Amino acid sequence: MFCKYCGKPIDDGQELCEDCKISHGESSNQGANNASNASQTVNPNPNYNQNYNQNYNPNYNQNYNQNYNQAPAQKSKIAAGLLGIFLGSFGVHNFYLGYTGKAVAQLLITLLTCGFGAFISSIWGLVEGILILTGSINTDANGNPLKD
Repeated sequence: MFCKYCGKPIDDGQELCEDCKISHGESSNQGANNASNASQTVNPNPNYNQNYNQNYNPNYNQNYNQNYNQAPAQKSKIAAGLLGIFLGSFGVHNFYLGYTGKAVAQLLITLLTCGFGAFISSIWGLVEGILILTGSINTDANGNPLKD
């Protein structure tokens, strides 16, 4: 036979479970109350809270924020300048630097005029490429300085 409340095996005819200390001769309500009282007093792992507190790292969010707030990698001035000179009509250098508004404008001028406006965009890209290489344009769209 098994205890109704804790599931441990008990001998036939035995009225008191040795684990949960509940008499099986009691009415079902009294037994349920005793079962809830017994479950409150019995702690299967008394070191649970102690182990939890030892493993808890109060600096978790601080470490996360320190890693998250690191400065992004700087973009290359030479790469941006060369992209402006050679692919400026498509606005690739502006996409690289994060100036998506200007980049889309250059791309649309080239594409919507079926290439006839590419001359305008290529002059625009050439001038910006030279300005990037000479240092007149020295930050990306986020304000981060360009590296040499």
